[in-house]
Amino acid sequence: MKKHVYIYTDGACRNNPGRGGWGAILVYEGREKELSGGEPMTTNNRMELSGVIAALTALREPCLVTLTTDSQYVVNAIEKGWLESWRKNNWKKSDKSRVLNVDLWEQLICLLERHDVTFVWVKGHNGHPYNERCDALATAFADSLE
Repeated sequence: MKKHVYIYTDGACRNNPGRGGWGAILVYEGREKELSGGEPMTTNNRMELSGVIAALTALREPCLVTLTTDSQYVVNAIEKGWLESWRKNNWKKSDKSRVLNVDLWEQLICLLERHDVTFVWVKGHNGHPYNERCDALATAFADSLE
């Protein structure tokens, strides 16, 4: 039976594009692990995706995952089937424009094939304790890049 891990992620970017950070918290059987990272020149969407990728990559074996994020970009791409359509259409959107962040989406696809992930969207900056902590991790990392 697969382990059930709860993951919370957030991304942040100063000036977008600009200094960016992501934060993630993994929770398993009452234990928490915090992760963070970032880039000196990036976008908010790249940081949202990077947090999800880093958290799923940290799992050492295939897991059942409930992943909570405030990123509609990430959740909608998965839940509304956009990601699968983009991939089938050679990374073009319905308006024929190029999909951004293809490198990250390709990494995420591999991780989604490894883990059984359910995405949960929460409103950002709305008092969700783990979302607030992930935001703090992300912004602190972005600010450390000054």
